[in-house]
Amino acid sequence: MTFPVDLTTLLVFIPAALALNLTPGADMLFSLGQGLRGGARPAIAAACGVALGGMVHTAIAGLGLGAVMAAHPGLFDVIRWVGVVYLLWLAFTALRSGVMKPGKPQRLSAARAFRDGFFVNLTNPKFIFFVLAFIPQFVNPANGAVLAQFLIFGVVISIGGVFINSAVGITAGGFGKTLATSPRLARGLGYASASVFTLLAVRLALMQKA
Repeated sequence: MTFPVDLTTLLVFIPAALALNLTPGADMLFSLGQGLRGGARPAIAAACGVALGGMVHTAIAGLGLGAVMAAHPGLFDVIRWVGVVYLLWLAFTALRSGVMKPGKPQRLSAARAFRDGFFVNLTNPKFIFFVLAFIPQFVNPANGAVLAQFLIFGVVISIGGVFINSAVGITAGGFGKTLATSPRLARGLGYASASVFTLLAVRLALMQKA
């Protein structure tokens, strides 16, 4: 059984995927927000959850279900608004924890951060259209196993995203731990985290399908 992606294509795809990972976006901002709230472990877990959500989108695109969403704009909007509500809820919890427990480090479990990262990315339907626009440039139908090719490219993007988003979140976590020792700064930390999630919610709310 031959590998469905040839080495030359893979070597071209890797730097292109890395450039995308380095571009600030919703996934990076979310990992930053989780790092501010809970430190390094939640930041890494959030990055992994985002990556898993991205793999689900990649599988959906590879199966051709992205065409279904393109044909039914209502489905796109339903998923999008679920994501908006969820992000606003995260903003509310971040704000409440920052105001109610100033001066104490935030306790955010890695499992919760992973779940939130996964769900936030899963409810960002734009990612499917991004995958459909970017990955097919590197897919060769003559090699067969189109879904396998999609998944291989998706894994490359996800691995890069985990490392880069984790690094951003860990850096933010270091600042967050320092700031949390001061009641006033802890309050500001809550506001900052809530602002990140609110901006992501607004971004998703204003998002257009094409």
